Amino acid sequence: MSILAIDCGTTGVTALVVSEDGRVLAHGYQEFPQHFPQPGWVEHEPEEIWVAVLSSCRQALEGQTVTAVGVTDQRETAVLWDRTTLQPPRRAIVWQDRRTTEICDRLKDAGHEPRVAELTGLRLDPYFTATKLAWLREHDPRSWEGVTSGRTAVGTVDSYVVARLTGGARHVTDASNASRTLLYDLRKGDWSDELCELFGVPRTALPRIVPSYGEVGRTDPAAFLGLDLPVAGIAGDQQAALFGQGCCDEGRSKCTYGTGSFVLINTGSTPVLSERLLTTVAWMAPDGTLTYALEGAVFVTGAAVQWLRDGLQIIGGAGEIESLARQVPDSGGVVFVPALTGLGAPYWDPDARGTLLGITRGTTRAHLARATLDAIAFEVRDVVDAMTTEAGCDVPSLQVDGGASANNLLCQLQADQLGVPVQRPEVLETTALGAAFLAGLGTGVWSSPQEVADTWQLGRRFEPAAEVRDDGTHARWTRAVERSRAWAT
Repeated sequence: MSILAIDCGTTGVTALVVSEDGRVLAHGYQEFPQHFPQPGWVEHEPEEIWVAVLSSCRQALEGQTVTAVGVTDQRETAVLWDRTTLQPPRRAIVWQDRRTTEICDRLKDAGHEPRVAELTGLRLDPYFTATKLAWLREHDPRSWEGVTSGRTAVGTVDSYVVARLTGGARHVTDASNASRTLLYDLRKGDWSDELCELFGVPRTALPRIVPSYGEVGRTDPAAFLGLDLPVAGIAGDQQAALFGQGCCDEGRSKCTYGTGSFVLINTGSTPVLSERLLTTVAWMAPDGTLTYALEGAVFVTGAAVQWLRDGLQIIGGAGEIESLARQVPDSGGVVFVPALTGLGAPYWDPDARGTLLGITRGTTRAHLARATLDAIAFEVRDVVDAMTTEAGCDVPSLQVDGGASANNLLCQLQADQLGVPVQRPEVLETTALGAAFLAGLGTGVWSSPQEVADTWQLGRRFEPAAEVRDDGTHARWTRAVERSRAWAT
């Protein structure tokens, strides 16, 4: 029995066919456009995401037979669509979008942040869905009228994709995605009436919260490539990657290098609260049992490499950065703070902006490439340091995945900065793999999370070099971060 996993990321959709022994049998991928209507604004056309879903799945399914579907997605992105036609009245507002900074500041000034953090484990930051919905309510009354009348559904990307897969029959989200909206009570495990009132979001417009594994609907053959399959796994991309890395036991941790980088540690049945990190649902079992995680979200890492490619045009493709960075022994004193959409954990400064310091006449594009890889390693170190010092979580090693984890230099730099081993699995696309595992668990392909974890295989282990962690480069990075902060104000 094989499972189809659909991974709706920030820049494209990946589809995998995964066998019952955890092997990837087939792969499909389709990018979709990014829209930047104003500085700090990031939007997606939902219909373009759906077209990419269909294209990537066609590629992966050629010559394959599958028994179930799992879905994972970019989280926090706010999507609206007509319940009958499934057409969106406007573009989605993406998790990276910073337009809601003023709304967050207003709520902070009114004293709401402590209560919001207590209920959700999150912060008042433009990152999260409810702030985007509040902006739509204030600035797009035409679209919002459909929400209040009941004609328009509200959700995140997983909700929208499941609605399209099922021909509109299901309006659902799983607990891991719901916990990223600022509308979910972390301990009650349900939408919060108090938070819905605070952000002005009708509870009736929100999807039903379902377990992360177990059948929640079936694909409509007329809508989805002629297939009638159970949709049996849903999770936010970072929680799916945690599951795909086999981090099913308390204390296991991973970092996914994607558009941003996300460090998660499984905290078991206990939600661990932190001032600088995020508390989130990792997944929910069919009986309602919640597993929690502590998360540090770095907004721009892979996107910084894309900026070198598309903005500065100093590399032709993302894969070139390692060979370019290896042309120099270090960054030559150059520090790059890639706060291109503000800073996430542990700083939480939406007004920070990208900063390059230490440039001299001897600076080359190789130094910029090396400074970019250094920055990714420094950002992840900042998160892991906060986990160990503030939250008291032990991180004896870090499992890594995502596209940039194929970069051997980055993995070594990361191990050096953390001072602990970095372990890279055989399969790097663990986000999609996690969606497949959840769907397989939900349909009996695997009998338990531990059986899923047993499929994990080590690809390569990177040992930290002695004395690099305290060589002064991180202290210089910290100085540069302070200079990047509050720039947009």
